[in-house]
Amino acid sequence: MALINDGSTFSLRTGKWNFDVFLNFRGEDTRHRFLRLLYDALVEKKISTFKDDKVLERGKPIPSELLKAIEESRFSVVIFSKNYATSSWCLDELTKIVECRQKMKGHAIFPVFFDVEPTEVRKQEGSFGEAFAKHEEAFKENLEKVEKWRDALKEVANISGWVIPKGQESEYIEPIVEKIFKTLSSIKLNEGLVGIESRVWKVYSELKIGSTDVRMFGIYGTGGIGKTTIARVVYDSFSNQFEASSFLPDVRETCERRGSVFLQERLLCKRQGLVYLQEKLLSDTLMETNIKVLDVDDGCFIIKNRLRNKKVLLVLDDVVRLKQLDSLVGEHSWYGPGSRIIITTRNKNILVSRGVDALYSPEEMSKDEALRLFSLTYFGSEHTPEGYKEMSNDVVSYAHGLPFAIKFLGSHLVGRSIPEWKSCLVGLENKFPKELIRLFQISFDGLDNHDKILFLYMACFFNGKDRDRTVHILESLGLHANFGLSVLVDRSLLNLSLDKKGLWMHPLVQEMGRDIVYAESVSPSRRSRLWLLSDIDAVLTTNTGTKKIQSIVLDLPVQKKVHWHPGAFAKIPNLQFLKIHNVQLQHELTHFPNGLRFVEWNGYSLKSLPPNFEPERLVELTMCHSNIQLLWKGVKYLPRLKFIKLSHSRNLISTPDFSKAPRLQEIDFDGCTDLVEVHPSVGVLEGLILLNLKDCTSLTSLPPKLEMKSLEILILSGCSKVKEIPEFAKDMKWLRELHLDGTAIKYLPSSIEHLTGLTLLNISHCKNLAGLPCAVFRMESLKEFIVFGCSRLANDDRRIPIRVWVENIFRGNFQWLKMMDQCCPPDRSYGPCKNLFFLRILSLRNCKL
Repeated sequence: MALINDGSTFSLRTGKWNFDVFLNFRGEDTRHRFLRLLYDALVEKKISTFKDDKVLERGKPIPSELLKAIEESRFSVVIFSKNYATSSWCLDELTKIVECRQKMKGHAIFPVFFDVEPTEVRKQEGSFGEAFAKHEEAFKENLEKVEKWRDALKEVANISGWVIPKGQESEYIEPIVEKIFKTLSSIKLNEGLVGIESRVWKVYSELKIGSTDVRMFGIYGTGGIGKTTIARVVYDSFSNQFEASSFLPDVRETCERRGSVFLQERLLCKRQGLVYLQEKLLSDTLMETNIKVLDVDDGCFIIKNRLRNKKVLLVLDDVVRLKQLDSLVGEHSWYGPGSRIIITTRNKNILVSRGVDALYSPEEMSKDEALRLFSLTYFGSEHTPEGYKEMSNDVVSYAHGLPFAIKFLGSHLVGRSIPEWKSCLVGLENKFPKELIRLFQISFDGLDNHDKILFLYMACFFNGKDRDRTVHILESLGLHANFGLSVLVDRSLLNLSLDKKGLWMHPLVQEMGRDIVYAESVSPSRRSRLWLLSDIDAVLTTNTGTKKIQSIVLDLPVQKKVHWHPGAFAKIPNLQFLKIHNVQLQHELTHFPNGLRFVEWNGYSLKSLPPNFEPERLVELTMCHSNIQLLWKGVKYLPRLKFIKLSHSRNLISTPDFSKAPRLQEIDFDGCTDLVEVHPSVGVLEGLILLNLKDCTSLTSLPPKLEMKSLEILILSGCSKVKEIPEFAKDMKWLRELHLDGTAIKYLPSSIEHLTGLTLLNISHCKNLAGLPCAVFRMESLKEFIVFGCSRLANDDRRIPIRVWVENIFRGNFQWLKMMDQCCPPDRSYGPCKNLFFLRILSLRNCKL
């Protein structure tokens, strides 16, 4: 076989096709064997084929129905044979075929050279030359017609095709049909669709249709992403490779519409949707019209018994419950070898729970794909006319890659003038159409109450935020955030960034969530969540808050003065979540809600919190860069407080009494330059993990003893007035990092020996440090020891001189030592020091050794 390739491609059709293939042939040459084999093979592949079996009388014009059939056929297969050119009807058909190819997008020609060479056809030589000599004689009054025939032959002979020697017809049937089938499938993928082909072939590659195992495949993603379209195209393109097939659209809607009700998690309706779908599946695959199913269990029994030996293709679209899969799909063993089951859903967890063999989540459209789809919807062409490109880009940007939204906006704008376009764009900046928003309501309705609350928090406050920080805040509000967020991701209501560290929600999904909150009340004072400056300012300035408000978040890009009523928060007793940034209060606040769980108010402009604030449910208090001098007087009962952060609050003088905050885990007063005293209660906080007092340059008083058995990190870096470090209790074995750099200490306490888990000790720039206790040189866990800038570190009768210790290190075998940074090489020899086996970094710059 010689396959001639001219590099031609097929473009999209513009008309309606009634046939896939039109066969153009000379009956007396091909009818009895080759044509019959080719036609049967095309029909077996379910390729709609037009074949005219009538023998026309010589001299009669070609019937109009044949011309119409050519126009309504997607492809034409032209079979050139020895006597082809002797038939004026064949040549008339060929002329019409060429005309359709030239004038109609999508009409393609596949030439087959049966027992003739392409050059004979192209140059009209051999039998073709003899036939044309007779035609010129017979049509000497109409030689223009003959020339059209010649031109048609030349054009088609230059198209890729098959050269088939006589007697070898059967060998070429399969490659011809396969070429037509693949080209047909490819074109069907693209008709009226944009970007579909790459997505469909991803599914096709995972389906592995050639293998004999039974495979279940899941397509999941947010509403409007194109799941159904992809599944439908795959079904239409490849169902002819299966013995039987069935496409069940809108499984969710069908079950709901047909009266399915749940009572104690059991379907009770007699003629429920699942039974109807089981009957449809069986009717489609068994080609029987009167199948009756008694109940769901009966349907399952019939499906697995009647289809176990059939190679079937099933598509279940928009599945929302595992029960639906159990009733309609069942197990792999229900179907014959080579069967494929495709399931589309918004809930990834259903597919994972069902144990499907492969998963695919369709990508959002690229900017180019989105613009092409919008142009196709609005202008009827993938090319955007001049004058509309900028506005088309603006419209497409609002859809954020969702095909459904792009097509919706395109159809919404059809027939509108440019001024109307501009008006519509302004409207989209403030509000998306309700028809788009409803697209995602289905996914929300399927959540349980806990996950609905979690979703509303994400939609209102945390879109685009760091995952770990978001989980931390949500769990402080009493939510099971880690599990709940995974549910939202599985339901395609939330996305993780590529590095899994960020959370992202599609703007249309976010708008849907915020619409749910807006729908709670026309008045913002009666909504559960507030995030707009206008709403928050109105409620707090006019003191019109209510018990309905649970969360307030106001994150302004620049500082703004506000005149909130002093008692504004007194009317919001159920407020749990308060996050404010860049607000400068013009009045004192007399109340804070005692029910607050999380407070983050960076830049808090008042000197203290309201005196009657008793936050027994508070988990975190963050007020960085605030004007606070004293948080509160006396002792507050804080049984749930875990985190307190007032870094860079330069006016803070002292820490409060934390004796009734037993769960406190982190204290961060970094950069509180006026802080003088740390309350003694801090020293006995058994649950404290981090104590950060970095750059508290006025700090002079620390607790006399540290008995924080859970403490892992202690930072006193830059506390230039700290002259003495408290003693360490025996049970402080979990302390890993001790940062004393830049302090005024002269000695380290001998109780440092209790810090058996210490891996980092930083005493750099301790210019008053005169020596080190022996215990430092026995710390087996120490990996980083930073000592540079300790200019007074020298010999002392009570302590081992640092120079002697360094010389011991040089004599030892420290295979883990990665960096040695010291100014003077040793010149004396001592016995090896064997304790600091894991030391990796030793920095001794500017030490007088």
